[in-house]
Amino acid sequence: MKKLSTVFAFLVLVLTVLVAAPAAQAQATRTWVSGVGDDANPCSRTAPCKTFAGAISKTAAGGEISVLDPGGFGAVTITKAITISGDGTLAGILAAGTNGIIINAPATSRVVLRNLSIEGAGTGLNGIRFIAGKSLLVDNCTISNFTTRGIDVSLTASADVVVKDTTITGVPTGFFINTTSGFALASLERVHLHGLTNGVEAQNGRVTVSNSDISNNASNGVLASNAAAQINVETSQLSFNQIAAFNASASGATIRVSNNDIYNNTTSFTISAGGIVSSANNNRVAGNGASVGPNGAAITIQ
Repeated sequence: MKKLSTVFAFLVLVLTVLVAAPAAQAQATRTWVSGVGDDANPCSRTAPCKTFAGAISKTAAGGEISVLDPGGFGAVTITKAITISGDGTLAGILAAGTNGIIINAPATSRVVLRNLSIEGAGTGLNGIRFIAGKSLLVDNCTISNFTTRGIDVSLTASADVVVKDTTITGVPTGFFINTTSGFALASLERVHLHGLTNGVEAQNGRVTVSNSDISNNASNGVLASNAAAQINVETSQLSFNQIAAFNASASGATIRVSNNDIYNNTTSFTISAGGIVSSANNNRVAGNGASVGPNGAAITIQ
C-alpha cells in the first residue's frame, strides 16, 4: 500500500510539472503585434497578436513588444517593466474617450515607449498617464488631440521621466508633472509643444527643457504652478505664446532660463510675489510684450 501511495504521489508531481510548464513558457521576452494579427495567437514573429493589450499579458517583465507592420494597436495599461517599440513602421494608438497608455507598474519598473503615434480623436483623456514605476522613456512619439494632457506624470513616489524627439499638439497641457511624495524629475529634449493651452506645467516636480520648441500656446509656454516646482529652460525657443514663462507660485518656485530665443509672446515673463525667474542674461528677447513682476510691476529679463 505504501508503494502505491509513493507511485501515486510521483504521478501527481509529474502531472503538476507538465501542467505548469506551458504556463511558465507562456510569457516571451519578445512579442509581436500586427495589423492583421489575432490576440488568440502566442504573439510570436510568425503568429503575432492584434493589440498591445493582447501582447502585454504574453510578454515577460523587462521584455519588448515590437510592431511588424502599420496598424492601430489599441489603448493599453502597463503593469510591469516593458518596452513598446514601433521602430520602422507606423504604430498607432487610437484612444477616443479614454487614456492612450496608462503606466501603473511596480516601483522598480522601467518603461520605454518608442516610435508611437497616440491619437485622442478629440475625446481621449491623456495620451500617456504615468502613475507608478521607476522610470519612463518616451522616444520619437507624436501625441495629439486629447482633452486633458499629452503626458500626465501624476505620481505618489519618486520617479524620473525622459521625453525626447517627441511632438505634442492639440491638448490643454502638453507635459504635466507632480508627485505627492519624493522627487519627480523630468528631462525634455528636442520636444515640440504647439497649439496647447500650457506647454509644460510643473507642480511638485523638477523639469529641464533643452533644444525644444514651445510655441503658439494659448496661455503659457512653461508654468510653475506650485511652490515645489523647478523648471529649467535652455537653448530652446519660446514664441507666440500668451506668456512665455509664468511663475504662478507665491512661495518660492523657480524658473531658470538660459540661451533661449524668446520672441513675439504677448508677455515674456510673469512672476507672482515669492516666485523666482532666474536668467543667465544670455537669452535673445525681442518682439514681446512687457514682463510683469509682483503687483503688476514691469520688469526686464534678458
